Amino acid sequence: MVKVTRSRGAPRSAREEFPMIGLVLVTHGRLADEFKAALEHVMGPQKQIEAVTIGAEDDADLCRSDIIEAVNRVDSGDGVAILTDMFGGTPSNLAISCMSRPKVEVLAGINLPMLVKLAKVREERALPDAIALAQEAGRKYVTIASRVLAGK
Repeated sequence: MVKVTRSRGAPRSAREEFPMIGLVLVTHGRLADEFKAALEHVMGPQKQIEAVTIGAEDDADLCRSDIIEAVNRVDSGDGVAILTDMFGGTPSNLAISCMSRPKVEVLAGINLPMLVKLAKVREERALPDAIALAQEAGRKYVTIASRVLAGK
């Protein structure tokens, strides 16, 4: 069953006054919901963010429609970043199939530092720059603790 979780932010008409990059999280299972909850735990309530969860038995065409609808709801004109859990997986492939519209980018391999960085810069950076900064943050915080603690 596909589940779309809407942001607790203002209605679309009110959001259009404050353009920013919209966020759509698309993952296997409920991971998207949990990433959204974790982001709001760290950063506070977020506007223009939706989570699309994809189950093993979900219909691909329905999932694609849900992603497109989520993109439409969060897009205020500055573009939309779709974050997925794993490149090559069903959520990522479905998200990539939605990239035909302008100003939509897919970033695979979501982690919390990546999402936090994107939330911090999405009101002030253009989509390509914001995506690059998010990718960099995501990579930076993937560490092996014993090596960091040993100074390696």
